[in-house]
Amino acid sequence: MTDDVPAAMKMMSLRFAGECRECRAALPEGTWAGYDRSTRSVVCAGCSGSGEDEAVSVDSGVAGASALREYERRKTKRETLIREAHPKIGGLLLALSDDPQSTRAWQTGARGEVVLGRRLDSLRERGIHVLHDRRIPGTKANIDHIVVSLRGVFVIDAKKYSGAPSLRVEGGLFRPRVESLIIGSRDKTPLVHGVLKQVRLVADALSQAGLGEIPRFGMMCFVEADWPMLGGNFTISGVEVLWPRKAVDRITSPGALVGADVDAAARVLAARFPSA
Repeated sequence: MTDDVPAAMKMMSLRFAGECRECRAALPEGTWAGYDRSTRSVVCAGCSGSGEDEAVSVDSGVAGASALREYERRKTKRETLIREAHPKIGGLLLALSDDPQSTRAWQTGARGEVVLGRRLDSLRERGIHVLHDRRIPGTKANIDHIVVSLRGVFVIDAKKYSGAPSLRVEGGLFRPRVESLIIGSRDKTPLVHGVLKQVRLVADALSQAGLGEIPRFGMMCFVEADWPMLGGNFTISGVEVLWPRKAVDRITSPGALVGADVDAAARVLAARFPSA
């Protein structure tokens, strides 16, 4: 084992599977390891000597950035179309009309991510890693927030809806139990399915990096929703539905991980899910 990381070696999340040249351990795609440019070989984190003492440097991202960009794109496109179709009165028409709800929804979503992002950023001084607005490679989708603490990895979807989130349960004794996420009077259960998919992607990334034992949790965090004075949070299909302060309580609760686990998971996830 070397005492220092060679100058030609770069620590990275491997794009392709390989084998450690020192200990011959298999290194799956996504593993945090060293790549020696001079010999085109890979070295596992343990043999590279980078291990626990390596400073963690990851791109934390900007909360709500991609949603805000999409809002601005749609708003600009609408303004351009109206001005081109009505050169003389385009400005007046814009002043007398609002953006469609489908456009304003992106702005609202961005605001929710920013509000929650600020609350999560305050946890950094406690050794907790916070990754905002992470792109899911190969898709147009993103993960709002990924947080890594001693408790595990939290995949958090931020939402800014009016109305009270609630759990509706049907069936049970003689019929299959069916759980639904209701916001106000609207069935928003598909949102839960989206979070579960994100959790699976994060779990796959951790497993491929040899970190499959790290616990993963899915959350839907509703910002400024009509929560009751007492209680109100619940779990549906393994996804916790709660508000920012309750989310912070969950993230900062005692866990079995150590700092090296937290740092390694943050590196892997930041590399696998780049800033959007």
